[in-house]
Amino acid sequence: MGWLLPQWALAAEVSLPGVTFSTGGVSGKADPEQVGVGLQILALMTLLSLAPSILIMVTSFTRVVVVMSFVRQAMGLQGQPPNQVLIALSLFVTFFIMGPVFDRVHEEALRPYLDKRISEEQALDKALVPIRNFMVRQTREKDLALFLRLSGVQKVQSPDEVPLRLLIPSFMISELKTAFQIGFMIYLPFLIIDMVVASVVMSMGMMMLPPLVISMPVKLILFVLVDGWALVVGSLVQSFK
Repeated sequence: MGWLLPQWALAAEVSLPGVTFSTGGVSGKADPEQVGVGLQILALMTLLSLAPSILIMVTSFTRVVVVMSFVRQAMGLQGQPPNQVLIALSLFVTFFIMGPVFDRVHEEALRPYLDKRISEEQALDKALVPIRNFMVRQTREKDLALFLRLSGVQKVQSPDEVPLRLLIPSFMISELKTAFQIGFMIYLPFLIIDMVVASVVMSMGMMMLPPLVISMPVKLILFVLVDGWALVVGSLVQSFK
């Protein structure tokens, strides 16, 4: 082990250089361009940290993931498909539904901004237009009127005048209501199967046999035979049109 001591001592003397960030120029004064770049990086990091919440608030993700959860519970499956699979499927269905909206944001806001034809403020305003239009189409007037009344805002002349702080919660409530309505329609056929199986089991006198043991395979095979996932996803996509 003695031959390792010189190398260890040499490694102990080596120290890592320090890294510092500064917005000052050569003369020590703040450079406006460097300050602007730093603020842009800070804004981008903040936006990335809020991206999951924004995705849930202003897109179709809420309705899709709630309906997917209803499908799993209606079939009596607690962990299949796993949460990761349901969330991944909901994300890709959301991207498919929001595709036209994202295309408009890219063509009208992102591309002109990258080409330096418009400013950041103009890009943000143009990007909000298609997203706002999507939320307005999916928001019930009753839910929007509720938040307008709670906030004390007078009647607006057009949907473009509705503040985002009122439009977003109204949109989310409408999405939850629609998702529960679709989930109720999904539950009905599975509930009928459970009732029929329970009646048959009771009539045969098999008191010790849980009806769920028989009804779950029946529901699974019927769901596969009717191509249930395709029907659910197709109905979800059509519900946004």
